[in-house]
Amino acid sequence: MRGTRSTATPSRPRVLLVTHHYPPEHGAPQRRWDTLTPRLLEAGVDVAVLTPPPHYPTGRLQDARAAYRPGSVSRGRHGERVVRTRFRPHAADLLSRTIDQAVAAGSAVVLGLRFFRHRPERPDVVVGTVPGIPSMFAAWLLARALRARLVIEMRDAWPDLIEPSGVLDARRSLTSRLLAGARAVVHRAVSRLQARADAVVTTTETFAQVLLERGVRHVAVVRNGTSFQPLTADDAPEPDPRDSDALPPARPLRAVYAGTVGRAQDLQSVVRAAANVARRGLPLDVRIVGAGARVPFLENLAAELDAPVTFVGPVPHEEVRRYYAWADTVVVSLRDWKPLEWTVPSKLYEVMASGAYATACVAGEAAALVSRSGAGSVVPPGDVDALTELWSGWASSGTVPEADPLAARWVAENADDDVLAERYLDLLGSLVGPLRATEGAR
Repeated sequence: MRGTRSTATPSRPRVLLVTHHYPPEHGAPQRRWDTLTPRLLEAGVDVAVLTPPPHYPTGRLQDARAAYRPGSVSRGRHGERVVRTRFRPHAADLLSRTIDQAVAAGSAVVLGLRFFRHRPERPDVVVGTVPGIPSMFAAWLLARALRARLVIEMRDAWPDLIEPSGVLDARRSLTSRLLAGARAVVHRAVSRLQARADAVVTTTETFAQVLLERGVRHVAVVRNGTSFQPLTADDAPEPDPRDSDALPPARPLRAVYAGTVGRAQDLQSVVRAAANVARRGLPLDVRIVGAGARVPFLENLAAELDAPVTFVGPVPHEEVRRYYAWADTVVVSLRDWKPLEWTVPSKLYEVMASGAYATACVAGEAAALVSRSGAGSVVPPGDVDALTELWSGWASSGTVPEADPLAARWVAENADDDVLAERYLDLLGSLVGPLRATEGAR
């Protein structure tokens, strides 16, 4: 879809966001727009949102108040107009989640036409975010119907992640072969929509280059951001009288992972490495903080291997700081899937900003960033032996390196929320006219 903007742009440009994830939910996609929205509003951009009621990550409605009922219209905490779509309660499996995303996307089209088809409310730009994939198709339909520009925001390397992630797995049976055909259709559809969008937003330079090489004409890089501040003495948890400040043998080496516990994070390699270190007689304490579909599997694996891993569950964001201060190293982990080499997990920016030393089980752009900035030690994804050796060395010597201050400076210069808002405003300005953040947004 190209060149279909409204003939008369209002004095305040209008953006309509179609997303499956939005506050008051918590997560990386939710945080991204929770920080972008007030800065766009301060710059004179009207923001409206089509999104389901809060139901992430459980799949069940989190709040039954009237403002979250499907079809309701309310104001978000920054003053943005929020229209809540229908959704389908879901379980952790892929099919159930995909149906939920499709229901929400279909509802977004219906409600979008109902509330935004008249000229005073009609958007200049429709932004569709991924995940989930159906949101981008809903955004495309709305952009065409409302004669608006289309921006597709790819937070991950879709459609390339379809095959390695196991989405529409096609390894066996007639059903699987049918799913293989569906996978190919989805891959082509996503690629064509990326090519037809007026702009595609990626969060990394690497994936932007991939899309440019595929013929996508306008690609903008707006990284994920963080407001995480360096750790201080106030963040330290209450001392355990059984512990010492010294590393082993006085106390175990401490490692923490805090974030989504899913397939893409490959935390089974962390559990296996922890078990290996323990078998060598070296004290180790690993904490996995967060929720996700892989928690039951990992709990069973840790019990089977007698791994020194504790599963904490989700905690408030302020509590994450205490876990970072408690740990000697913070784990950032991704699977060894090729498309994940084109991504940088938002959690890495947080760790770099905190000043904690990272154990980075990543490749590609993320690994290069860690190495260049001195943010931590890089281990190839899925390499259990390499991770075992790294942690064993620290546990044996009683020392863990310190992160280079360059890492926190890099985040301040490249992943600061105000910097990212300026880049989004530049993108919108290229579509509807020059925009700049006001002093109030800084």
